[in-house]
Amino acid sequence: MMLEAKNVDFYYGNYHALKDINMQVEANTVTAFIGPSGCGKSTFLRLFNRMNDLIDNTRLTGECLIEGRNIYDKAVQVDQLRKEVGMVFQKPNPFPKSIFENVAYGLRVNGVTNGTVEETVERSLRQAALWDEVKDKLKKSAFELSGGQQQRLCIARALAISPKVLLMDEPASALDPISTAKVEDLIYELKKEYTIVIVTHNMQQATRVSDKTGFFMLGELVEYTDTKKMFLNPEKEATQNYITGRFG
Repeated sequence: MMLEAKNVDFYYGNYHALKDINMQVEANTVTAFIGPSGCGKSTFLRLFNRMNDLIDNTRLTGECLIEGRNIYDKAVQVDQLRKEVGMVFQKPNPFPKSIFENVAYGLRVNGVTNGTVEETVERSLRQAALWDEVKDKLKKSAFELSGGQQQRLCIARALAISPKVLLMDEPASALDPISTAKVEDLIYELKKEYTIVIVTHNMQQATRVSDKTGFFMLGELVEYTDTKKMFLNPEKEATQNYITGRFG
């Protein structure tokens, strides 16, 4: 297993946001989290690169493991963890730099030399299916790219530091249908090398890109199974009600 949650509870102050979550995610798969707004799916996603550490007055019990190691152990260095676990957010967030320097940023922070930087930037842009579109304008501002291109640039930036896991929090929600299709195609290709977890409100997107799906509601993991089974023959009535639009 690449990722595992064992008896995870999470609190924002006194608010019990996640309740006894148990889950395993296999390597080189795409896992989708679905559920109504405020159900805890993004909170759970962020546990795996400790982004919730940045929020005051939060508390975690239980264990979150990557390759069997509890990432909340005191010996874990958070900066090193975030090299292993890349993050792509809902809205594209390129830095106010050139296309090249956006992808190179993480490498330079970690002291990588120039020759290797150029090779890695090209490789990452190719992995993100963006190289052919930007190879002649690498020195131009990232803000000159379209929204879909900016999101793929952010994916390339995350890939440049060679993570094991890629977390995506609604990566296509702000994109048009053509750009969304490109991101979805990219996710399908990237799982050959990475373990991907995606939060999405688009249930059709979950069926297209994921191997397994977890349905969250009111802080609980109601059901977690193969995506095809989830959408064709869910075990829980609440899951059936949600995916058929009876509530949510």
